[in-house]
Amino acid sequence: MTAAQLANQFRHHFGHRQHLYGVLLDELADDLEAGGPTAAICAEHLDAPRGDAVQLRLLAGIFRIVLRGEAPRLEPFYPSLGGQADPEQAWPEVRPALGQHVAELQRALDLAPQTNEVGRSACLAVGLFEAVRRTGLRRVRLLEPGASAGLNLLVDRYRMVGPGWSWGPADSELVLDTQASGVRPEELTIVERRGCDLAPVDASSADGATYLTSFVWPFDLARHARLAAALEIARRHPVTVDRAPASAWLAEQLAQPADDGVLTVVWQSITEQYWPLSEQQAVAATIDQGRARMPLVHVAMEGVPPKQMAGSYDIAEHGPSTTVDGDLVARSHHHGPPVLLR
Repeated sequence: MTAAQLANQFRHHFGHRQHLYGVLLDELADDLEAGGPTAAICAEHLDAPRGDAVQLRLLAGIFRIVLRGEAPRLEPFYPSLGGQADPEQAWPEVRPALGQHVAELQRALDLAPQTNEVGRSACLAVGLFEAVRRTGLRRVRLLEPGASAGLNLLVDRYRMVGPGWSWGPADSELVLDTQASGVRPEELTIVERRGCDLAPVDASSADGATYLTSFVWPFDLARHARLAAALEIARRHPVTVDRAPASAWLAEQLAQPADDGVLTVVWQSITEQYWPLSEQQAVAATIDQGRARMPLVHVAMEGVPPKQMAGSYDIAEHGPSTTVDGDLVARSHHHGPPVLLR
């Protein structure tokens, strides 16, 4: 990929200048092509595949600088920090900050996005209900490769609602409105939960909270609110996320069956695109091998965003698929609800 091709990827991610990130990606693209600080930051990533989402890594790196208070002139442009300034006026303040933090932002491009978007729990829960329904097993061991901070492993501590149904603790700080009709919740108990990630995040730490927050778009206040609620729950109910590659970790976890009457559910969300093909194949083979030793269901929410995302996209056509053992059960937004049953 050339600088011009990466610049076009930046411009086409949103395809408009209606909010801060739309404006910044346009300006960053121009700066990249002009050989400005963006070119120095992105020099080693010109050949990155589109699935690496270099543009989101860069925006998150800038946001972390702002969250740490090291770019106070940018804070008025970030709605999640109370800012209400016109995004069209942001670039003259952003460009100097880029030049001051080139090395940090170069490192930021090596880090896969880790929103650990907790809204995806709503989609994964639909898959979990189907897994329980298919097997009749209601005690669940939940394993998640690519778990980031493990927030989605706490799915049973969140409240899910939709027209005519609900599931989860009535007093949960986090309520996810799936907007999905026809969901049939299943009674289940998660008896064990564990995840892995190449770079696990400690959701209970201040640095971990800042890191996760930096990947949430600053104008999406609803997502910031639900992340804050999930982080509060995670502080009270920490989960284990091991530092390990997905296939090797799954092989270790699945080497021994769970207790009798326990269903092992391997689930993942928007992580496969960051694995090389060899790792994708190894994960699939490991899951297949595990089926011979125990009741096991694979739930996945996966899908690369479309190239052009002007305004919004058609979930029914472009939204990621939630599948149960390869069978499509729902589609959704990449951040979760609304959930459309199939």
